[in-house]
Amino acid sequence: MDSDNSGFGSETLKTLAQQLGLHDQKQNHEIPKTSSTSSTNKRAAVLVCIFQEEVAGDLRVILTKRSSTLSSHSGEVALPGGKREESDVDDVETALREAQEEIGLDPSLVHVVTILDPVFTKNGITVVPVIGILYDKKAFVPAPNALEVEAIFDAPLEMFLKDENRRAEEKEWMGDKYLLHFFDYQADGNKYLIWALTAGILINAASIVYQQPPAFAERRPKFWTRVVNNK
Repeated sequence: MDSDNSGFGSETLKTLAQQLGLHDQKQNHEIPKTSSTSSTNKRAAVLVCIFQEEVAGDLRVILTKRSSTLSSHSGEVALPGGKREESDVDDVETALREAQEEIGLDPSLVHVVTILDPVFTKNGITVVPVIGILYDKKAFVPAPNALEVEAIFDAPLEMFLKDENRRAEEKEWMGDKYLLHFFDYQADGNKYLIWALTAGILINAASIVYQQPPAFAERRPKFWTRVVNNK
């Protein structure tokens, strides 16, 4: 479903695509083959869609603010994405399908370059981050699904490595003390708070893209990185 339209992109994005294409994958991201739908219901994928700002030249990532009418995580900032459907071939298709449904992003505009290690939530959901490059930002005409998305905006990816406009709260779960990070951001006169799992995924993505650790102690929850038993 993804299209390699790198011929339209900048040298920076082309180099990034090559770099991420070589990113070592340590986990099996495919959904276990089973006759049960339980694994499908417990799996989701999000799209970390990166593009280059035309004037400043910085790398940016597309984000959404979820609708305030949703039953879960209402009004929170999130990456485009959602739960796996039985018809989805893989995690890439889930991420691209959800992005198209939520923000109107045509899958043919996105060049998927890598899939990051999955993140696991407390309630047993496996979230797979899919990194894609949007070479032609002008071709993307945002069309938010009003039932799911209140706003679409973008933020500089590098901000998730900086110790600016950031705070952290220490939490504990099952004896594990960890930090949840909160990033404050403003776009088009609106204030957004990017935190928890979304912030964690973006810290990891930024670390891989820029090949450097964040300028702060991350202390990720241990349950985010538990090994999946696919047997």
